[in-house]
Amino acid sequence: MKKIDEILIPPTMQVLQALDRLDRGAAQAVLVVDEGGHLLGVVTDGDVRRGLLRGVTLDRPVSDVMNTTPLTCAVNTSPEMARVLMQEHTIHQLPVIDAAGRVTDLITIDSTLKTIHQDTTVILMAGGLGSRLRPLTDSTPKPLLPIGGRPLLEITISLLARQGFERFLISLNYKAEMFRDFFADGERLGVQIDYIEESEKLGTAGALRLLPERPSSPFIVMNGDVLTTLDARRLISFHREQRAVATMCVREYEWRIPYGVVCIDNGRLAGFDEKPSRSEFVNAGIYVLAPEALDYIPASGAVDMPTLFQAIGQKVESPSIYPLREHWLDVGHLADLQRAQDEVHLFV
Repeated sequence: MKKIDEILIPPTMQVLQALDRLDRGAAQAVLVVDEGGHLLGVVTDGDVRRGLLRGVTLDRPVSDVMNTTPLTCAVNTSPEMARVLMQEHTIHQLPVIDAAGRVTDLITIDSTLKTIHQDTTVILMAGGLGSRLRPLTDSTPKPLLPIGGRPLLEITISLLARQGFERFLISLNYKAEMFRDFFADGERLGVQIDYIEESEKLGTAGALRLLPERPSSPFIVMNGDVLTTLDARRLISFHREQRAVATMCVREYEWRIPYGVVCIDNGRLAGFDEKPSRSEFVNAGIYVLAPEALDYIPASGAVDMPTLFQAIGQKVESPSIYPLREHWLDVGHLADLQRAQDEVHLFV
């Protein structure tokens, strides 16, 4: 039996039998088809649960609970595009349909994250004091605070590991021994983890002076308190295509002014803009640097990444910008930590 045949079921199959297929399969979905193999609907565990809430019993045909308007894709859809579609629509499965409407495959979100091993090193900045999250950070560094039962930094490493990244370097300062004790050499997570340790605060760029060796290819630098669903493979590809010395990820930040804004023209009232919204791009704390970017870090003192980017812009070229469309959260305040707990399912 072909693998796809294991998840193809007729509309007359009982809900109980469909649940058995769901439990036994890795795809977490079954596809309802007619005798000709044409897609009629999709059934997930959630569809069954919603059906039960409506009063559908387990002996009813699966057609009573199936989603009759599922999102699908064509046979020539790339894994990258399929993943984007699934993330945009918050789904985990995407049926592949030929020109005649027949099912040929099922793409899952997990399968799109499987890739060849990446040679890129990821440097995670985890040396901050986390002062704004006290008293929680009095005993635990911010990147080790639990989100859904797992340390924040472990979630980031695991997500990047699923994308094929294997080499990580963690920059430490505050309570450095807790990171070494928890992550060790990274074998438990299927990656290689090494460490650099600041004896004084050097900033996100200044800490790069401590690299044990100069990278031979572009590398990622990422704040250790950021949670994101970023596909770092696409970021690296973008950086290479731009032939950039440095690339900064930015995020659009929008806020609403809680007052009526007075519009003034030549010293006179020209109108009102009632509680308008404003938006700007902000630094997302994720960067890609070419090896030569290290040449523009001053020899001493604390240097943050924006300062390095300004120096590169003045001496070499304007750095490139990568606008994030993926989910992103900077866990800097208690409210952000609570939001991370509520949204942890997006990152695991």
